[in-house]
Amino acid sequence: MIGPDFGERRFLAIASDYDGTLAEEGSVSATTLAALKRFKAAKGVLILVTGRVLPELAQIFPALDVFDLVVAENGALLHWPKSGETRLLAEAPPPEFVAKLKSMGVGPISVGHCIVATWEPHQTLVLEAIRELELDLTIIFNKGAVMFLPTGVNKASGLEAALAALSLNPSDAIGFGDAENDLAFLKLCGLSVAVANALDSVKQAADWTTQAPRGAGVTEVLEQYMAAEKTA
Repeated sequence: MIGPDFGERRFLAIASDYDGTLAEEGSVSATTLAALKRFKAAKGVLILVTGRVLPELAQIFPALDVFDLVVAENGALLHWPKSGETRLLAEAPPPEFVAKLKSMGVGPISVGHCIVATWEPHQTLVLEAIRELELDLTIIFNKGAVMFLPTGVNKASGLEAALAALSLNPSDAIGFGDAENDLAFLKLCGLSVAVANALDSVKQAADWTTQAPRGAGVTEVLEQYMAAEKTA
């Protein structure tokens, strides 16, 4: 088989990670963007599910408004690019948490509305700060990045909120990912796809692994699905 078996299922939405999945070194190719637009033109819904904070995402991806809805900060907020509306799905960490991390020499630190992120091997110091401040935060890894969010907040919880806002079910979506923080939301989707460059754990959990890496892999599946729709 050269592609996933779509059977008679009709998928109404695409839910994709950004870095390492759609994007390579922060950029989305024109070919991948065109495939997304073709899916959307066929009345498909596009959802971006990323660990990035919105300001940096908007800066590196000017075509953000191709997506109907963005799940940012690893599930902590929803953003509607067309209207500019943003809805927080979690509480922000107390200011003393970031101050404590800086005093411990943790850096660089990225701070969003809810997420606090750094890089390995700083997770040990961050966990120490969480214990000292008695915070209810969870650690999430992403290919060397270390993210801290309120317990229960992840890409799966964010995608569930996004799908509910769009009156869609998880079974309506094809999910694309490459890293360990994508596993939770991929399990929700009606069809889960790992791009060729994904971690082995993601490939093992996904329903299908693409032949091409990153955005080319996403394009590969989208083209196959749209071709199958035309012949259905």
